[in-house]
Amino acid sequence: MHVGGNIAQVRERIEAACRRSGRGVEDVSLMAVSKTFPPAQIREAYNAGLRQFGESRVQEFAGKIDALRDLAGAKWHMIGHLQSNKAARATELFDAVDSVDSVRLAEKLNFAGEQFGKKLAVLIEIDVGGEAAKSGLASDSPELERILTGAANWPNLEIRGLMTVPPFTEDPEGARPFFQALRRLRDQIASRRMSAVGMDVLSMGMSHDFEVAIEEGSTRVRIGTAIFGARGKD
Repeated sequence: MHVGGNIAQVRERIEAACRRSGRGVEDVSLMAVSKTFPPAQIREAYNAGLRQFGESRVQEFAGKIDALRDLAGAKWHMIGHLQSNKAARATELFDAVDSVDSVRLAEKLNFAGEQFGKKLAVLIEIDVGGEAAKSGLASDSPELERILTGAANWPNLEIRGLMTVPPFTEDPEGARPFFQALRRLRDQIASRRMSAVGMDVLSMGMSHDFEVAIEEGSTRVRIGTAIFGARGKD
């Protein structure tokens, strides 16, 4: 099936998950994870109505962007781990960074945003499973608190919410407690009503488990395989 047909199927599944959980479909946005896929397939997804795209590597996306600049309204998100020494290039290329996991990175992005005259939307990445091999902050990390309290000092960043990648389980239900944990953390942060911190975005759920994520409150699902098929060399 072509990309457009795959997107239609994913949208049907999103709608069904929203109905099951009593949510409006307008509350959940669909991001195409386009990393490792060529501009032609990204263009197919755009032509099928998608406007949010997630990439994981600065250098890879830099090689694609010239072929995609005419896609009016497309928003490019950095969703992979970002080294602080690549913050300036990422700020130049992307509209948003969904994987902020340190004060140092936030400061670098804010400085780059000032240099480029742009305001970046960012998400804080949380490692809900405590997996050493994954990037992201523990929910009780002092660094998370430093990011939240430091947000007022970064006028070129707009903190919008949280993102996570839960531990993989064969049964998507295995991800449910991790999604619940991220939602609880989001609610705790939102209850503090910090003026420089927004918590309207809960980015969780991928091809394997996005329906469970929606049932647990996800507002943005990141779908790669279910849209583009098995990815190439990653």
